[in-house]
Amino acid sequence: MEAVPLVRVVRAGLEESVHAGDVVIADGDGRVLASAGDADRLVYARSSMKPLQASVSLSFCLYQFTDAEVSVMCASHNAEPIHVRTVRSLLARAGVEESALQTPSVRPWDGETLAADPTCRPINSDCSGKHGGMLSACRAQEWPLESYRDPRHPLQRAVEDSVLVASGEGRVRVGTDGCGVPVHGMPLRSMATIYARLASPDRLGRLEPFARRAVSAMRAEPYLVAGRNRPDTAIMREADDVIAKGGAEGLMCAALVSRGVGIAVKIRDGGAGRASGPALIRALAAFGVLSPEQLDRLAPFARPPVLGGGRPVGEIVADFGLDRAV
Repeated sequence: MEAVPLVRVVRAGLEESVHAGDVVIADGDGRVLASAGDADRLVYARSSMKPLQASVSLSFCLYQFTDAEVSVMCASHNAEPIHVRTVRSLLARAGVEESALQTPSVRPWDGETLAADPTCRPINSDCSGKHGGMLSACRAQEWPLESYRDPRHPLQRAVEDSVLVASGEGRVRVGTDGCGVPVHGMPLRSMATIYARLASPDRLGRLEPFARRAVSAMRAEPYLVAGRNRPDTAIMREADDVIAKGGAEGLMCAALVSRGVGIAVKIRDGGAGRASGPALIRALAAFGVLSPEQLDRLAPFARPPVLGGGRPVGEIVADFGLDRAV
C-alpha cells in the first residue's frame, strides 16, 4: 500500500511540504484496530524499542533502581543535567564505571544545556540510559562488559528472543542501531503489537513484571524519558494513561495502558524532528484518547509554528483520518 499524507507544512496559507507515512493501532493479539497507509511497512524499531530492551535488562538485575533510573533506561534523553545525573546514579548502583559506556561521544541535544557545556561525552548520548541498564544486567550476571553490544552476547540474544515474543513475529531482521547495539526490523503493525503488550504484559512470559516496572517508571518520571521541548514527555505529562517513545527516522510509538492498545507512526522520509510528534498526537486524538482541552495544551507539539523573521507565519498540521477495522 502507498503511504498517506500525514503532516502538512503550511506557510502563509501555502502548503509548502508534505510528510507521508503510515499509522497502525493494534491490540495485544496483533489485530489492527485502525490504520492509515501500510500496516505492513517494514521498519527498524530504533529507539522505540527501549522500553522492551529496558525490561530485558531489568529481568537480569539484582538492584533496586528508582523510578527515575528505570525511566532513563527507556529514554532518548536530552542530556540535561538531570538525565546525566540519573544515568550516573544507575551505573553507581550497579557498580559499573562510566568508562564502560560504549555510546558515541556527543554533545547534549538540549540547547540550554549545550550552551552551558558543549563537551562531547559518551554519557551525553541519548542512549546512555539504555546502555547503563544493559551494563547493569551484565554486571549482575557476570557477563562480559566489553562485548555487551555484540549480537552474540547473552544479553543481546535475550533481547532478540523477547522481541520475537512481544512482536508475535517468527523472525526479525537484525541490524546495528546508531548507538551500536542490535536493532530489529519488522512490520509497523508488529511495533504497535509490542506496545499493546507492554500495556498489558501478561503475554510477555517471564518479562511481565519487568515490563510493568518499565511502564510504571515512564508514567511516574516522563521527563527522564526525553526532556525539555520533547513530544514524548509532553504527551505523557498531559495523558497519564499513555506512554510514548520516539525512535530515529520518523518512528514514534505509544501504548494506551488501560486499554491494552499500541500505536505506531512512521514518517517515510524520516522527518522525525517536525512530523512524527504531530502525527502521533493526531492519531491519539483520532482514536479518542485526547480531549479538546488536552489538544489545546499540546498545541506547541501538535501544531508547531512555522516561523518567518522569528514570528509565526504558518503551522505544521496533522489532520489525517483513520480507517477503522470492521
